[in-house]
Amino acid sequence: MNVTKKDLSAILKKELKLSVDTSDSLVDEFFQVIKTTLRSKKNIKLSGFGTFEMFKTKERIGRNPKTMEEFQIPAKNKVRFSSTSKAKYFLN
Repeated sequence: MNVTKKDLSAILKKELKLSVDTSDSLVDEFFQVIKTTLRSKKNIKLSGFGTFEMFKTKERIGRNPKTMEEFQIPAKNKVRFSSTSKAKYFLN
């Protein structure tokens, strides 16, 4: 089962007894802050949960398995999530 932004908003609404608009705004703002922070190449550490960090992949050569033709794969920025030991404990 996947949890969507809409599900998160509904949980906030129910648990904190917020209006729909307020809970939607909180969820949207939370994800906007994460996006903005990652774009500025800073890590995000959520205590007791984990860390989101940016890393850059190297440029490399790929190959089409059908034609065996080689092509260049450009370098990219990606996000890595590392969970804390507390998060690993409550998952297992």
